[in-house]
Amino acid sequence: MISKKMAKAMNEQINAELYSAYLYLAMSSHATAHGLKGIGSWMSVQTREEVAHAMKQFNYLLSQGEQPEMLAVAQPPANFKSPLDLFEQTLKHEQEVTRRIHNLVNQAIAEKDHATQIFLQWFVTEQVEEEESATEIVNMLKAAGADKVALFMIDSHLGKREFKA
Repeated sequence: MISKKMAKAMNEQINAELYSAYLYLAMSSHATAHGLKGIGSWMSVQTREEVAHAMKQFNYLLSQGEQPEMLAVAQPPANFKSPLDLFEQTLKHEQEVTRRIHNLVNQAIAEKDHATQIFLQWFVTEQVEEEESATEIVNMLKAAGADKVALFMIDSHLGKREFKA
């Protein structure tokens, strides 16, 4: 059984995952509105992944006999300076999510909650991938600089990303 303290922390993480989805949806909207449909599509896939993460945690709480609590989701920013700014904010956000996941793992370890610790390992691995992906895109955009042709090639490349449940 999961402790009430751990269930509360997991509920807060569900909220954070839904905020992530909302943030990436705002980023998708911004990119698409500015003619970068590939980046918009990449962010849309990211939105769906974050919802899937929230649902995975939601279902875990239910499996542990806890009823997930639906907390209010904060409004994300809606405007970004550039594609580079958008992905730098993505990287910063994913680093914060990593910090949160690590805190949950540390709490599970402290509580000797082996089931939750094992459950969270998937998210630890996922965050390594999330940060690596965002870093790669930041580096591509930095390399492109002000080259519009390079930006549109990157946009086209990012638009090929597909959602994998």
